[in-house]
Amino acid sequence: MKTWTGYASAVLLAAATVIAPSTTVHAAATTTRVDIDVRAGLATVSDVAVGVNHAIWDSQLGTPAVSGLLNDAGVTMLRYPGGSYADIYHWEDHTAPGGYVAPDTDFDTFMAGAQATGAEPMIIANYGTGTAEEAAAWVRYANVTKDYDATYWTIGNENYGNGHYGSAWEADDHADKSPKEYAANVVAYANAMKAVDPSIKIGAVLTMPGNWPDGIVGPGDSGTWNQEVLTRAGSVIDFVDVHWYPGGSTPAEALTKPAQIQDAVQLLKSQISLYAGSRTIGISMTETNVDTGRNTQPGALFLADVYSGLLAQGVFTVHWWNVHNGLGTVSEIEGQADYGDYGLLSSGNCNADNTVCQPPMNTPFAPYHALSLVGDLARPGDRFVGAGSDNPLVSTHAVRRANGDLAVLLINKDPDDSQTVSLNYQGFTPAAGTPVVSTYGNGDDAVVTGPAGTSSAQQLPPYGIALVTLKAQPIAGTAPTAPAQPSVTATDRTATISWPASASGVKYEVYRQNGGTSELWGETTGTTLTVRNLEPGRRYTINVLARDGAGRLSRPSPPLTFTTGTPSASSCTVTFRDTNDWGNGYVGQIDILNSGTRATGSWTLTFGWPTGWQSLSSGWNATWTQEGRTVRVTSDASLAPGASTSVGFVGAYSGPNVLPSVFTLNGTICTTT
Repeated sequence: MKTWTGYASAVLLAAATVIAPSTTVHAAATTTRVDIDVRAGLATVSDVAVGVNHAIWDSQLGTPAVSGLLNDAGVTMLRYPGGSYADIYHWEDHTAPGGYVAPDTDFDTFMAGAQATGAEPMIIANYGTGTAEEAAAWVRYANVTKDYDATYWTIGNENYGNGHYGSAWEADDHADKSPKEYAANVVAYANAMKAVDPSIKIGAVLTMPGNWPDGIVGPGDSGTWNQEVLTRAGSVIDFVDVHWYPGGSTPAEALTKPAQIQDAVQLLKSQISLYAGSRTIGISMTETNVDTGRNTQPGALFLADVYSGLLAQGVFTVHWWNVHNGLGTVSEIEGQADYGDYGLLSSGNCNADNTVCQPPMNTPFAPYHALSLVGDLARPGDRFVGAGSDNPLVSTHAVRRANGDLAVLLINKDPDDSQTVSLNYQGFTPAAGTPVVSTYGNGDDAVVTGPAGTSSAQQLPPYGIALVTLKAQPIAGTAPTAPAQPSVTATDRTATISWPASASGVKYEVYRQNGGTSELWGETTGTTLTVRNLEPGRRYTINVLARDGAGRLSRPSPPLTFTTGTPSASSCTVTFRDTNDWGNGYVGQIDILNSGTRATGSWTLTFGWPTGWQSLSSGWNATWTQEGRTVRVTSDASLAPGASTSVGFVGAYSGPNVLPSVFTLNGTICTTT
């Protein structure tokens, strides 16, 4: 988030809420099927997974009350000194020219609060108005003078917001505001800071796919912000840092946005691989929030879904904006007073004429309680596994504990109907007994924990969140060791998957992930499996497991994600380019070559949008139509052998823009370049 509200003075007023909740009558429960597959291994939870921002304008920074609340919620990382303030903040004299700095919010106070919370720091070095030398001195003070062992350091905040793309909110004193200049300074900062402490990890600011200015090539640039920064600074960074405010004008719309996470993260990983090479570079998400329902149940549902979804995809830390932020626009959402406050905890302040006041200082808002459920779900060292729901209004995430137990998070985005959730398991047998369930519902004051339901059925109230913890039925003996990271060589139709041997006397099973119900692709006693009849241009995620002679199944290997290509030779070749992008739309150019031996006569080119948030706006040089996700381009003109033609279109998107990669000409799949 860019700014703060409600901290004009160090003293904040506390008063009773003036908005009374309304009474809502809910419909009868509907039934939702949820599948959990422990054979589908996703990411392992890092020791800094659950984060939140802490800012120098927050008078409660580092206080025992706040540290206790954050510790109770399972927070393991705190970000400082706070959003765009980082690019005006000078740590040595604790000043932020042009901004407000609250008393007792200096770096040492922050570190004391982080230590009391039990959280690691994520520190933002001042890029906008600072220097590499200032940042290096901060590292020296933190890790040499004070021995804080602060590992994670990001260079700047939202530095693409410096005016280079037309919008300017981020301070930047550099004459050259391009990503090329930012990348050059990231290299200088990294070299200076690691010269003091080589063990630190340096992060560079990127844009989240699907969020502005993703896809835009600025004036004088060779590529997008992400392309330029990764190409020029990828060799010196250890992680990239992104923010995600996906918007949504209504709670219902905002709660659809987590469905974009998998595509967005995969696009970001692809950019890192393409532009930064084979180095292992992590991803941190250090700001996210919603535009509606920030303090009420929509914000809580969004937080639970987004944290879990990002962590499952391998993002090593996710941070809410913010601990405190202050009173915004007040409304009522599903019977609850919403203060338009980006904070997890109340600031206790009132509007100018004291007619509307927040609850007392540090009163937890609904997203705080969702954060505490995420903190209990995503414990360091545990591992996310496949989970899926047959109801788009019910999201689910699951984690396998090191001791074999299973934790399942259920999120009901329906404000009107409760859900009878049918739980089904693959690769896991729950022990007898009633599971422990922690629930948080609309308007609740706290999470309630106790035995409830059964391992096969749970009741989920409207707008409710539940964390179900299930003991595993013990197995006799010891299961085989999980195979290590597999690799793949793929064509358009086949994939040869290989992995290191994990044990003798076992067979290996390869599963393709499909939400909560994996598909067995094949089994072998060797360490290679070739799978055929795949779909061109399709993304697949697989795991390898080992099974011994007694039938005991290992934990899954790390996941492997790959995308099949198009035929290496075909009677048609398509070259596709995004020639001009403006952040929510672009001009696409398609060059079609008849690489066969016969003329086409009239022709039809067909392709599909990879996601549901992409659409055709207009097209030229042919007749364009769209039905569902399928786009058809037709022409009465003939293409002789060796002849080519070009067509173009304007496409729109409201999420990560996964470009189409498979094109058919008169029913034949073309080679795509």
